Amino acid sequence: MQYHVNGALVPEDEATVSVRDRGFMYGDAAFETLRAYGGEPFRWDAHRERLQRTAETLGFADAVPENLRERVDETLAANDLEEAYVRLSVTRGVQPGKLTPGREVDPTVVVICKRLPRGGLEGERVWDEPASVQTVRTRRIPSEAVPADAKTHNYLNGILGRLELRKAAASGEPADECLIRDTDGNLAEGATSNLFFVTDNGLRTPSTDLDLLPGVTRDVVLDIARGEDFPVETGHYSLDALRDADEAFLTNSTWEIRPIATVDGISVGTGPMTKLLQRLFDERIEAEHY
Repeated sequence: MQYHVNGALVPEDEATVSVRDRGFMYGDAAFETLRAYGGEPFRWDAHRERLQRTAETLGFADAVPENLRERVDETLAANDLEEAYVRLSVTRGVQPGKLTPGREVDPTVVVICKRLPRGGLEGERVWDEPASVQTVRTRRIPSEAVPADAKTHNYLNGILGRLELRKAAASGEPADECLIRDTDGNLAEGATSNLFFVTDNGLRTPSTDLDLLPGVTRDVVLDIARGEDFPVETGHYSLDALRDADEAFLTNSTWEIRPIATVDGISVGTGPMTKLLQRLFDERIEAEHY
């Protein structure tokens, strides 16, 4: 594989960053993950804008290079990939080993990718089956402590949630995703996904005034649902509301729309709205990228 590191393509085994890089030392970095379909990044503008917002939150807005899209295109071409996972990282770069960052920023910018199946109507899912999900004790860090809409390298919140799944499973297979609640007990999101569920023929998802990261795929699903005049509600929901749902699913860039099979061992399953949204999402990918 060839990766893009600080403006140049390098072989995977030479793609390194300094041990003094603040992204490594402190998680002082912004990142995005996205899908490429037919050689084109999906919802590039949305991902680019969110990366920029995170960099602004962290105080290094000028570190995001103007030619980032070109670097993505070069990375895909160098690896002969049209269907791919792409990750973009922008760190504050190498600075003296102290917590307070310096004013001058020489960023580290990395683009990596890996092969994924084709998307769209003729595509394959990256997941084998609907997800099993489990609630965890780990709570979402309040935005007053760490802004929830900042997608940074510090993913300890989600990692701790996933580790709970492993502990709960003992020697068995852990659940596919954890469900994290906020400090008031409201459903927020998964470790790497947004949550949707269906009740009374309406689509529900936690609202963005909660401590969660609104995903790009989440926004696409909401746009599709509203375009079809489906009843859509965003709000504050309890765990019981999800357990009693008619159907439920998770969204992120890699999974796209993944149905939820069980919540804490309680069957939820795929339903007509989830299946229809999957088809409409696939149709949109097909029309835009193939």
